Amino acid sequence: MQNVNCVNARTVAFVTLGCAKNEVDTRDMGNKLRSAGHRVIDNPELADIVIVNTCSFIQSATEESIDTIFELCELPRIEDGSAALVVAGCMPARYGSDLEEELSEPKAFVPCSKEDDIVAVVESIALEGVQGDLVDEEQATSDVFAYVKISDGCDRWCSYCTIPIIRGRYRSFPYESIREEVASCVDAGAKEVCLIAQDTGKWGSDFEDPQTLAWLVEKLATEFCDTWIRIMYLQPEGITEELLSVIAKFDNICSYIDMPLQHVDADVLRSMNRSGSRAEIEECFERIFSIVPDMTLRTTLIAGYPGETEEQFEELCDFVENSPFSYIGVFPYSREEGTRAYDLPDQLDEDEKLERAQRIRDIADAVCASRVAMRIGNKETVLVEGVEDDGQLYGRCQCQAPEVDGVTFVEKGEPGDFVKTTIIDTLMYEMEGE
Repeated sequence: MQNVNCVNARTVAFVTLGCAKNEVDTRDMGNKLRSAGHRVIDNPELADIVIVNTCSFIQSATEESIDTIFELCELPRIEDGSAALVVAGCMPARYGSDLEEELSEPKAFVPCSKEDDIVAVVESIALEGVQGDLVDEEQATSDVFAYVKISDGCDRWCSYCTIPIIRGRYRSFPYESIREEVASCVDAGAKEVCLIAQDTGKWGSDFEDPQTLAWLVEKLATEFCDTWIRIMYLQPEGITEELLSVIAKFDNICSYIDMPLQHVDADVLRSMNRSGSRAEIEECFERIFSIVPDMTLRTTLIAGYPGETEEQFEELCDFVENSPFSYIGVFPYSREEGTRAYDLPDQLDEDEKLERAQRIRDIADAVCASRVAMRIGNKETVLVEGVEDDGQLYGRCQCQAPEVDGVTFVEKGEPGDFVKTTIIDTLMYEMEGE
């Protein structure tokens, strides 16, 4: 229950950068602040405390976080001392005391591991002339989809990745807390729940009595039978026959897998401290479609990894051209201090990395747009999400994950409705139904 008698109640606004996992962390911090009697609002210009939840996965994300911090420092209330800036999330986790020495403007730094202490942090900050009582609007939480984290951290130590540095060792969240979070999201109006983690397929393996992701998904799909359940960030090793059978069994589990591959050449993958090869990945495809024929696949790839030869790059291009993916994210390799790949020989120059990434994007767009166009004539269920400025309704099918895969335009319904439609046209990743 909200503590309405909180002493020095503050209005707090969040600015969230990075991935969906950061959005979940922001939501959790906001809920803790509300429970303590503080108010979470949308507008940073009106807030007593502005919390920027930073991303620092790659250098470009760090640069965006720094730029955002400087922009927020120019807000009138932060400049005059009647409001304060707090930097949370990945940047404080990755850079620690070095960040505090470089940035004097924020009043506090909260790394990922300390986000549970956000109430104490907010209440410890002294402000000049707090005017939070002038703001009555609380942040709306009416999205028809929600992200729920099922674990945090990672034990893979991929050579290019900073996640273990930022988030620590892999730790599964207990079923009871996941189930409670899903129930809370559904009660708040969510009609789709996306299960996310750095490595969803490992969920439950670290318990004293191990459990599996298949068990978790089946439990949730059975109880929340009117809610779509979507699995994100599933490494190929986690795509078991048990899990595929559960997906095939339930209509409310999206026939959709986001499986980050990064590359397909065995030598490059070995250098990345990842396993597999193109042949093994293609065998995985066969296993997936033999059990779930209508599965939609998404992946991410890295172009220009240190030592990637022209021949290895061409193999990656050929793989993309002949792959079954409907959506492919492509990123040029980012050289990150603290990772094993940082000191590898044969680093490619920035122009070469960008050129290779763009070439793969172009191939991927052609292949994936054609695959999306093959849905014309299909009868689909669309979860209506909202209305565009011109009055056009839009939503998503199970083959479209939130925020990354495009939308489906529909003729009727209200946000939160499931409507039946026939796909009559596509434009790249967008679809039109009637």
